[in-house]
Amino acid sequence: MSKTSFSRALTAALLGLALTTAAKADTKDYEFQLVKDEAKQGEAILDVRLVDKRTSKPVPNAVIFAKRIDMAPDSMEEMTSKIEQLPSPEPGLYRFKAKLTMAGGWRLSLGAKVQGESGTVENKLVFKATK
Repeated sequence: MSKTSFSRALTAALLGLALTTAAKADTKDYEFQLVKDEAKQGEAILDVRLVDKRTSKPVPNAVIFAKRIDMAPDSMEEMTSKIEQLPSPEPGLYRFKAKLTMAGGWRLSLGAKVQGESGTVENKLVFKATK
């Protein structure tokens, strides 16, 4: 193999490797996770992590555009409450304030855009409100 042929083959191999590793993740590679699966009834603070499942690392700076909280786990999906996003206390952690009007099962539904990714990350997280 001549020096020129080897150089071309090496360049092609490195280019192929660069294109493979630069491939973007799929939105299925991300998920929201509750920090705690219980909260006190009344005014509650809910902390949620957005995690890259491939690396288990938190994902900062996502834009959360959809949020809903309801009592679907207790067959009362129409029982909703107000939810407000609060400032993030640390990268990859997203904080919400919600009024949990009843003890029981609650579902937090979130939709977000991750920087550099197309598509939407959506999760439905279930937790329990206690008295």
